[in-house]
Amino acid sequence: MTTVILAEKPDQARSYAAVFKQTTKQKGYITINDSRFFKGEAIMTWGIGHLVELCLPGHYKKEWKRWNLANLPILPSEVEFQVPASKQEQFRIVRSLLKKASLIIIATDPDREGENIARSIMKQAGVRSDVPIKRLWINSQENDVVREGFLNLQPGEKFEPMYEEAKARQVADWLVGMNASPLYSLLLRTKGIQDTFSVGRVQTPTLYLIYLRQKEIEAFVSKPFFELKAKVEAAAGTFQAAYKHRLKTKEDVSTLMDKHGIKGKTASTIAELGKKNKEMPSPLLHSLATLQASANRKWKYSPSKVLSVVQRLYEKKWLTYPRTESNHITNAEFTYLRKQINQYQQLMEQQFEPAFLFPRKRYVDDAKVQEHYAIIPTKKVPTPLQLEKLKPDEKNLYLEVLRTTLAMFAPTYKYEETKVTVDINGLPFHTTGKVEQDIGWKVLFPYTPTKNKKSDEPPVLPPLQQGEGVMATVKATEGKTQPPPLYTEGQLIPLMKTAGKFVEDEEEQAVLNEVTGIGTGATRASIIETLKNREYMTIKQNKVHVTEKGRILCQAVEGNLLSKADMTAQWELFLRKIGQGEKDGATFIGNIHAYIHRLLKDAPGHLQTLSIDTSAITESDQSGVGPCPLCGGAVLSRGPVYACSKAKENSCKFVIVKTLAKKKLTDATVKRLLTKGETAPLRGFKSKQGKSFSAALTLKEGKIEFDFTKKPTYRKTNGKRPAGKRSSTK
Repeated sequence: MTTVILAEKPDQARSYAAVFKQTTKQKGYITINDSRFFKGEAIMTWGIGHLVELCLPGHYKKEWKRWNLANLPILPSEVEFQVPASKQEQFRIVRSLLKKASLIIIATDPDREGENIARSIMKQAGVRSDVPIKRLWINSQENDVVREGFLNLQPGEKFEPMYEEAKARQVADWLVGMNASPLYSLLLRTKGIQDTFSVGRVQTPTLYLIYLRQKEIEAFVSKPFFELKAKVEAAAGTFQAAYKHRLKTKEDVSTLMDKHGIKGKTASTIAELGKKNKEMPSPLLHSLATLQASANRKWKYSPSKVLSVVQRLYEKKWLTYPRTESNHITNAEFTYLRKQINQYQQLMEQQFEPAFLFPRKRYVDDAKVQEHYAIIPTKKVPTPLQLEKLKPDEKNLYLEVLRTTLAMFAPTYKYEETKVTVDINGLPFHTTGKVEQDIGWKVLFPYTPTKNKKSDEPPVLPPLQQGEGVMATVKATEGKTQPPPLYTEGQLIPLMKTAGKFVEDEEEQAVLNEVTGIGTGATRASIIETLKNREYMTIKQNKVHVTEKGRILCQAVEGNLLSKADMTAQWELFLRKIGQGEKDGATFIGNIHAYIHRLLKDAPGHLQTLSIDTSAITESDQSGVGPCPLCGGAVLSRGPVYACSKAKENSCKFVIVKTLAKKKLTDATVKRLLTKGETAPLRGFKSKQGKSFSAALTLKEGKIEFDFTKKPTYRKTNGKRPAGKRSSTK
C-alpha cells in the first residue's frame, strides 16, 4: 500500500514530516516509514502553492490572444487548466506519485483555497476516481497537533462541496476579469486614455469605496463654529468643563452669554455629580483582520506585511494558523493555554495574578469556530533568548498576540466614572472624569503616548460635592468643521469586512455581514497590494490616496455592479449553497455568462456619456517612458513592470521588471535604457547569495543584460570616495 500526502508548500511538508520516526528527503518529496500512522509506504510531496492555473484566453481561440471589442465575450464552453512552465518539474514528480497512490491524504492549508489547490492538482494529474481520499484538518503546525491530526484524518468526501464552491468562485472571477478588463481598457482608449485597466469583483468595489471617501473629502465645505469652555475653580482644585452645543457665529456667542449674564469670573454651582463604577473586559482574541488593523495603528505595518510575518511565525510553530476570520477559540485551545500561563508570562515584563481560569463565551465558544479559531500562541513557547533573536516585526507581532491572549485570563479593568454638570447662571457645562480602581488586564498594554498626540483618557477630577459653589471663567474658542479623514492602510481591511453597510438590499446586507464582507482573510491583503501595484492608489504617510488612473476606472464603472459590494453578496448567496451541496457550479457559471453579456451591452453606452478630465494625466502616462525596442509602441508603467502599450494589440511581449536584482529601477534609468540602449554603471544590485555588485545595463534584442566592463565613477574629494556614494545594503 502506498499513501501519498499532498502538502501545499515545501516548508509545510517539512514541518509535517518532523513528527514521523524515519524520513528520507528526496527530490520533490519525502519518504516516510512510521507504522504508527501508515500501513506500508508513505510519501510526502507538495505543491508550490498553485501548481495548476486556469489557461489564458488564447489557449481556446487564436483571436482571443489580442484585445478587441469584436472578440468579446471570452466565454469558453468549458474552462481548462494548465501547469505553468516554472512549475512543470515539481508537477511531474507529484503526478507520478499520485498515479501510484493507494490512498491520498490532502494536507494543504485547512481552508477553501487549500482544498482547491489540492484537488485541482489531483484532477490535472489524472487521479483515478476509485482512489480513497482522506483530509488532514489542523490549525497549527505544532508537533502534537500534527500527530493528533494524522491519527484522526477526516473523510475526503466531506470537503468536496468546499472544492466545488472554491472552483466556481475561481472560474467566475476569471471570466469577469478576462472580459471586464479588456472591455473597459478598450472603451477608455476611445476617450484618449492609453492605459490598461484591470477590473475585478473584489478589487474594484474596494477601490470604489476609497474613491467615495476621497470624493466626499473633496466636496466638503468647511464651516466655522464656536465652542464655549469654562475653567472651573473649586475648593479642592481646578478643572475644565464645556457647553455641549456648538454656536455658528460670534453674535450667537455674545447673545447667549448676555442672556445668562456671564462675564469674567462668575459664581456657579456643581448642579449634578454622578459617580458610577464601570468595568471593561479585555479585547477580543485576534483574527487576522484585527491583528492587521492593530499592527498598522501601532507600527504602520501594511496588511500584507502582517500576513507575511505571522505566516513565518506559524511556520516556526509559535503562532496558530493566520488566515482566520474568527475571534474565538474552542475549549481545547483554552485548556492548553491555561496550563501554560506561567510559561507565557515569563516572556512578558508585566506580570499579573490570573483571575479567570474558566472559559468565558466572549473568548471561548466552540459554536463560533468554523474552519479556524483565533490567532493564539501555540504550546511551543520560545525562550527569552529566542524571542530576543527574532526580527523586530516578528517580535512585535508575537508579543501582540501573546498579550491579547494572556489578557483573557487577567483581571477586569475597573474604574470610577464621574459625570459633572456645572450650572453657570442657568447655562449647563459638562465634563467627565475617570479614576482607575484596578488596572487589570491593561497592565499588559503599557500606554506610551506619541509626541504629538494627547491621551484620550478622561482627566482626573478634584474631589467635588453636589451643590458646592465654584467660580467659572467662560471663553469662546473658534474652530472649523473637518472633512472625514482619508483611510489609513490599516483601515482598508475593516472597510472590506464591513462593506455590507454600503449595500441597500437587506438580505444582501445580511449575507455580507455573515460572510464578513468582501474578500477573505486569505485574500484581502493581496487585494490591497494589487491596487497599489496596478497604480490605482498610493500610500503616503500611511494615508490612502486614489490615483488619477484609479479615479478614471471608478468613473467608468460607476453605477455598475462592478463598483458595488452587492455583486459579492449575490455571489455568496449562491456559492454558499454550492458549498452546502444544494446548488451546482454549472448553474452559477451560467448566471455569470448572462451577467457578462449584459455588461458588454450596457458599458459602451455609459462610457459614451462619461466626461473624463484627462488634463491631470501626465504626458509620461500617455507617451510612456520610451519607445518599445521590439515594435515601436510606447513602454508604459504597469504596476511592478514596464510593458509595451501594444501588448494586447499585437502580442508584444516586451517587459522590464521594476526591481532587478533587488534594485528598484527609476523612470529616468529605464528611459535612458530605451532611448540609448544602455545606462551608466549602477550600484546597489544584489546577487542571489546576497552580495552587492555594480553593473551597467544594456538592451539587446529586447532583453536586459548586465555589463560589468564599465565601472562606477566617483567625484574626487581629496582623493577619497565622497560620503554617501557607497553602495547601500539596506
